[in-house]
Amino acid sequence: MNRWTPSFLVPLAALLIGTASAQIEAPTPNTRQFPKEAKRGELLVLAAPEIALDGRADRLSPAVRIRDMNNNLVLSGTLANQKLVVNYVRDNTGLVHNVWVLNAEEVKQKMPGQPEGILSNIRSIFDTPVVKDDGKTPFNQLPKYKP
Repeated sequence: MNRWTPSFLVPLAALLIGTASAQIEAPTPNTRQFPKEAKRGELLVLAAPEIALDGRADRLSPAVRIRDMNNNLVLSGTLANQKLVVNYVRDNTGLVHNVWVLNAEEVKQKMPGQPEGILSNIRSIFDTPVVKDDGKTPFNQLPKYKP
């Protein structure tokens, strides 16, 4: 005896599809709440777990959680060779454990307990001009590699 007739399945499928699509939200770049112990810095992922934090060599913890501007988890390899303004928290061993990549609104916010002029020494990705090379730049005027 076949109790699952097509007339019964159609309303059930419509109900399931309707509830699933109602749960999807578009990410909005709002400001997030960060822990009190979070610090601000400029992150450059070299070759994970090796990073440069504010121009100094540092390391990511094995269980690092990196969140992008939309608060989605990302892998450190996707951020390789990008200078990003971040908030970060270290673990008990001193390794960088939680990282939040900041959006433009969050960069403008002052961190609690932060001195007034701290943002002046951090170059934001939003303030960096885009340099385009037309292929006619003389060799002696090309940017130099700094190890």
